[in-house]
Amino acid sequence: MPKRVKYRKPHSHPRIKGLAKRGTEISFGEYALRALEPKWVTARQIESSRVTIGRWLKKGGKLWVRIFPDKAVTKHPAETRMGKGKGAPDHWVAVVKPGRILFEIEGILREDAQKALRAASYKLPIKTRFVEREHV
Repeated sequence: MPKRVKYRKPHSHPRIKGLAKRGTEISFGEYALRALEPKWVTARQIESSRVTIGRWLKKGGKLWVRIFPDKAVTKHPAETRMGKGKGAPDHWVAVVKPGRILFEIEGILREDAQKALRAASYKLPIKTRFVEREHV
């Protein structure tokens, strides 16, 4: 979650249209996980994937998380009647569009990188693809 936000309860725009405009190139690591679908990815899902990749990296590699959950999702308490305004912030999500790079890693073998990112992708609610940096 962010340290501070401009608005505590942002508008929710559930329909995510179009492709990612930025964050589509591998900038830091050697291998990456790219999103193929639009979806909200929660802070818990990001953390779970990060821990899974970290288990594969051990002390050898380096990991970059390229998405950040900066959108608050509000919810009313269970068994509450309709109305009475917008609910309290419940959890945080990152808005992910197709083409967005989610995680980048380096410092391990290609096969291990593929296994690590595949294991991480099982924790995410979207289809993803393993990509590697193109050497010029």
